Amino acid sequence: MQKLGERNTYTPTNASQVRSSVVVSLNREETLGEHDLKTCPNNLDGNQLSGKREQDLRVPVLNMRGKSLMPARPAKARHLLKEGKAMVVGRSPFTIQLTTATGEAKQDIALGVDCGYSHVGLSAVSRKQELFSAEVILRGDIVKLNSERRQYRRARRSRLWHRQPRFDNRKKDKGWLAPSIQHKLDSYFKLIGKIKEILPIAKINVEVAAFDIAKIKNPDIEGEGYQNGVQKNFWNTREYVLFRDNHTCQACKGKSKDPVLEVHHLESRKTGGDRPDNLIALCNTCHSKVSKGKFYLNVKIPKGFKAETFMNTVRWKLVNRLKELGNSVSHTYGYITKSKRIEIGLEKNHVNDAFVIAGGTTQERCSSFTVSQTRRNNRRLQTNRKGYRPSIRRKRYELQPNDLVRYDNTEKRVKGVFNYGTWVRLDDGVNTNVKNVEVLKYGKGIQFV
Repeated sequence: MQKLGERNTYTPTNASQVRSSVVVSLNREETLGEHDLKTCPNNLDGNQLSGKREQDLRVPVLNMRGKSLMPARPAKARHLLKEGKAMVVGRSPFTIQLTTATGEAKQDIALGVDCGYSHVGLSAVSRKQELFSAEVILRGDIVKLNSERRQYRRARRSRLWHRQPRFDNRKKDKGWLAPSIQHKLDSYFKLIGKIKEILPIAKINVEVAAFDIAKIKNPDIEGEGYQNGVQKNFWNTREYVLFRDNHTCQACKGKSKDPVLEVHHLESRKTGGDRPDNLIALCNTCHSKVSKGKFYLNVKIPKGFKAETFMNTVRWKLVNRLKELGNSVSHTYGYITKSKRIEIGLEKNHVNDAFVIAGGTTQERCSSFTVSQTRRNNRRLQTNRKGYRPSIRRKRYELQPNDLVRYDNTEKRVKGVFNYGTWVRLDDGVNTNVKNVEVLKYGKGIQFV
C-alpha cells in the first residue's frame, strides 16, 4: 500500500498578512484605509485593510477565547491592530482576534441560505446592515472522479490478484445518499459553520423548495395521471424505449436492414443516467458507428432534472440536521422570496435571494464574496513520462498548485511543482526553489474570493 505523507492545509498563524498587487481577490474585504489607494507599504498587517470604502466592509472580530463578536468597522480594526490589542487570524474573510478582554454585547444576526444544486447564496443581516454576503459555486466533478476511481480499482483488481466476489454482504446505511449529493449537503454544513465561526449568528433562515417533476414534464397531469406514467405496463425501460421509437433505428430509419436493435445513451450513463429521455433506439450497425465517432446523431439531448431532484432529496435533511446541531432554524419557500424581492426592487440572483431570506429589506448592503471549492487531497497520475508507464506520485509535496506564497516581497499563486517538489512555477511564469518562497495560505478547500 502506498502511504502519503500528511500535508498541513492550514494557514500558518505567524504568516504576515501582506496586501497583494497580484491576487486582487484576496483584498476584497481585507483592507482598511483611504478610498482608491493604489499602493501601500508591505510591512504592517493593518495595511491589508486599505482600498475599500468603509461602508462596504465589516471586519469579523473574535474574543480572546476565539468566540465571535459583532464585526467592527475597518477604522476600528485598524486601530486595534496598530495598538496591539488585536491580531490577524484569517486572511479571507479578513478576521481579527482581540488580545484583551472587552465587552461582548451582541445583536440578533440572521443568516439567509438560498439553496441550490450548483450555486448557494448566503447573507448575514442585522437590524441595520448586511454584514456578510457570498455566492458559493459548488463542486460538480464528484460523479466523474468516482467513476474514474471505480475504473482504476476494477483494472487493478483484475490484473494483480483474484478473489471471490463478496457483494452480498454489502448494504447501504439508513439515510444513504449518492456521493455527489452527500458532498453538496456536507458543503452546506461546512459553509454555515464557517460563517458561525466569525459572526454571532442567532438564527438561520433556509429556503426549501418542492418540485413536481411530473407536473414540469406535463402541465396538464392530475389525479390518476400520476399513477399512469409513460412506462406503465412495460417490463423495463429498454422495452419502453423500443416501443416508443416504433422498433425502428432512429438514425437510418431501417435503411441498413440490420434487424438487431440496441438502446443508446445520448449522454453518458455516468452523467445522464438511464432515464428514457436519455435513451434512443439504434440498430447494431449505426450504434457501432456512433460509438466509434464515425457518425453523429442530430438529436437534441433533453434537459434533465438533477437540480429539482436534489432539492426534493435534501431540503428537509438540511433543515432537520441544522436543528439537531442546536441552531434556531426556520424555513421559507421560493414564491415568498420572489414576491419580497420584487417588492424591494432587487434583481434575481443568489445573493439577493439570500438577503431577502435573511429578512433583509432596506438594510445597507455589503460587497459580496465569490466562494469556490477546490479538491483538498489531489493525488494525480503522472502520465507525461515520455513513453514510460504512468506513475503515481508517492509523496505529497509541501506546495501545490493554487497555494498563495510570498516571493520577492510580492504575493503570487503557485502554478505548478516540479523537480520532486523542490521547485515551483509561479503564476507569472517565474521558476524558483521552494526555499525562496514563504507559504501564506494553502489553496485547497473552501476559498473566499
